[in-house]
Amino acid sequence: QVTLRAGAELDASRVNQYPLTLRASCPSEDEVEEQLFVRVTAGQVLRCDAPFASAGGDVVQVLADTAPRTPLYAVLPQPLGGLTVSGGCPGFRLRNHDTPLTLTRRGLVLAPAGGFNTSQDTQTYRLEIEVMDRHGHNCSGAVRVEVLPSCRPCVTFLELQRDVTVPEGTGPLEVVTQVHASGDNVHYAILAPTAPTLFTIDEVTGEIRSTCQLEVTHARLLVRAYNALHPADHATTTLNITVQGTDRRAPSCVPALSVSQVPETVSPGSTLVTLRCTDPAGTDGGLRYALEGPPASRARFRMEGPRLQVNTTLDYDSEAVAAVGFQFTATIMVTAGGQPPRSTRVPVLVTVTPVNEFTPVCPNGATFTVLETTAFGSTVGRIAGIDRDYPPDSLEYSLEGGPSPTQPFSIDTRTGESPALPQPPLHPWHPWVPSNSRRLAGEIRVVGPLDSQRHKSYRLTVRLTDARNDLDPAKRRSCLCDVTVRLQAVLDQAPVCTPEVQELQIMARSGGRQSVTRLACQGSPDGATLAYTIAGGNEDGRFQLEGNTLFYLPNDLAEPRTFVLLVEVWGSPSAPRRSTVVALVVHVTPRSTPVPPSTTTWHTTLRKKPLIVMRTEVAWHPPAWFVAVLTVCSALLLAALGCMARSLLCR
Repeated sequence: QVTLRAGAELDASRVNQYPLTLRASCPSEDEVEEQLFVRVTAGQVLRCDAPFASAGGDVVQVLADTAPRTPLYAVLPQPLGGLTVSGGCPGFRLRNHDTPLTLTRRGLVLAPAGGFNTSQDTQTYRLEIEVMDRHGHNCSGAVRVEVLPSCRPCVTFLELQRDVTVPEGTGPLEVVTQVHASGDNVHYAILAPTAPTLFTIDEVTGEIRSTCQLEVTHARLLVRAYNALHPADHATTTLNITVQGTDRRAPSCVPALSVSQVPETVSPGSTLVTLRCTDPAGTDGGLRYALEGPPASRARFRMEGPRLQVNTTLDYDSEAVAAVGFQFTATIMVTAGGQPPRSTRVPVLVTVTPVNEFTPVCPNGATFTVLETTAFGSTVGRIAGIDRDYPPDSLEYSLEGGPSPTQPFSIDTRTGESPALPQPPLHPWHPWVPSNSRRLAGEIRVVGPLDSQRHKSYRLTVRLTDARNDLDPAKRRSCLCDVTVRLQAVLDQAPVCTPEVQELQIMARSGGRQSVTRLACQGSPDGATLAYTIAGGNEDGRFQLEGNTLFYLPNDLAEPRTFVLLVEVWGSPSAPRRSTVVALVVHVTPRSTPVPPSTTTWHTTLRKKPLIVMRTEVAWHPPAWFVAVLTVCSALLLAALGCMARSLLCR
């Protein structure tokens, strides 16, 4: 029951029609959808629309492929609320019954239940309809429905007959073939045989599949394609399916296993192996060759017909080649034509061998500094060369000229790892010597006395020779590297400072540190660097030494204070260390304390008491005649012993 909403006002001059869509559904049934058109009229007199009530009636044009029972027209009299649509007499009545169209009790004109005939040209149907309300008022009119030819394409097969060959042994539900027809809403069905036992068809896709494992036989199928909305639009085609026997023997290839060894410098496009394969069945279409295996193998090799060729460079010195152990494995798939395809697999193993391509490179800045008192066998430094050939730690080191008095050094042929040495720039793609790598280095040692007075520095020539970078041991590369060893002199005497005792007076200022004095000390004649440290008197940390300059660190000093500092000065870190102690007496006066107008700094040299060191050496110096007598007596004693031994032997 449809009722007017409370408070609603109808105005025919503003809205004279309301289309309502009603849906109804019951459990386990499909949903039904209908439309209700509510017409609002200004008066109570039943009137029909002008086109519908005219002499010629209203005209509706539809296509011939309109779906069955589709609403084509709605009769809308005025007023609509007083029509008899349930119980009693119907509100709409069809006067003529010579039409396939249907008029519902709600005034809807529906298409025929079987649809229109699409094979005819334009068709015309006239419906005379009478409308009556509950008060007996009525009006009548006519509707002319013109059915136009459909614009859709007809269902058509491109091939009315086709031959299909299927190999025996095809399993159940395998696709044998597929039919295709043009048109709209096309579905497929097998007409003959009426109960097919070997094949079935998918009514939507047209795929024909086997229902069991096929044996050698021949079958003829009649397939129909039709429009699901208009079954009268259909077409047929004939399929002749032949199941034939096949030769299941796979192709045979020589060699059945390919093992190759190639140098890393082999050029792309080179052929590694050529397969000689034959098909026992002798089917048409020839043999097809495909390469299978890991991505690294498929990227570096390719198939050109039966030939296995190199696709890209095989760099033995790359990380990717080393990751696979310098060996690539793959499989050549040889496939013969026919159904089903027959194939043979040929395993492939390719080994990449090294080639000594690069010369070793010397490190940058090979300079070392040692003390002239360095002990025999001590390490001076390590030199680490670089070789872009794999393996990266295959360098051998040798010293040109070898150890000598003028070259008191030696180098180990192969030493341990070198963690941080200068390196020359490398190509960014080179994987073997990154900036943080650790590699073997040649260790330079001291094998002779060092004298900085005779040699300030030594220039050594180190030869770097690679090894194990080529299958041929004779193919080795080398380079010469310059190494500089500088000698640092060691002081033979303690430094001399002038003066050795200083008395200083400063006024403490606010702010940063202030300079107190600069020590004047001299070491060895060669100008070796001296070291300074406060040895005593600076317990509260008010003074600081930077080189030979003494600084005072101001703080809240309330009254004058005197500091006595002891500064130790020494030269090289040799053992025993020779040093000199300088005494500094510093009078610090706060800024608020009055001081004498004079700010003179006194430099006082205290007179030292001479220190006498006495050393007694015990020595024996015999006279010359005593030495001569002792020599003659010794000679006579030896002669007597010789004669005695001879006489004993003669007896």
